[in-house]
Amino acid sequence: MPIPLLEYAPLSQNIRVDGFEIASDEQPRIYTTDNLLDATDLDTLIAVAYRQIYNEQQMLEHHRQRCLESQLRASQITVRDFIRGLVLSDSFQRLTFESNNNYRFVEICIQRILGRNVYSDREKLAWSIVVATKGLQGFVDDLLNSEEYLHNFSYHTVPYQRRRILPQQAQGEVTFAHMARYGVDYRDKLPQPISPKKVGAARLDHTLWAWQKNPPQVLSKIWVGLFFSGMASISILIALVLLGF
Repeated sequence: MPIPLLEYAPLSQNIRVDGFEIASDEQPRIYTTDNLLDATDLDTLIAVAYRQIYNEQQMLEHHRQRCLESQLRASQITVRDFIRGLVLSDSFQRLTFESNNNYRFVEICIQRILGRNVYSDREKLAWSIVVATKGLQGFVDDLLNSEEYLHNFSYHTVPYQRRRILPQQAQGEVTFAHMARYGVDYRDKLPQPISPKKVGAARLDHTLWAWQKNPPQVLSKIWVGLFFSGMASISILIALVLLGF
């Protein structure tokens, strides 16, 4: 028997309240297949979907899902199916799912799929239980089949950060695209940068070791010259001693 979703209290401010702000750069731009005019508009929609799900840090040619793009262009799948494919892709799993704990991963997915921040730690706990019990695909399906997603984005609209304007503030929240794709715990596991002093010492040690194995030709000539000049000095000193000087 599947575990039911843990109940959590939603917030009443911002995204759950209709806004009356004047249109500006702070307002989200909506991209949907309901009003496409030509193929260029579809290219833009696909690029926006990549940016929304993969984030700016993962916008690489290597991560493109050509098969999904082809199906969307041929109207074989909806935008919601395209979003599902991006989240379940190997690139997203490797760069986002595998580099985060369940709580951080839930926070990222709610931001990018539902277009809002998590309400509380209890909501992160509730969806983390879904990830642990149903796996990644079950978690993604539950988000995309949720009433919140279908009400705001339906089948044909790319998810977006729904509202960035905060009460009594002139500017909106920081966009989700500017947030790191991994948490602090994963960052602390990364190799620490080497200080310039250690780098210089390591280079010096490597240079000395390389000279011992294969000394430069100039140094060899200098060493030979010093050797023979030293031998000549010793020979002259011995001759002087023998002659009684």
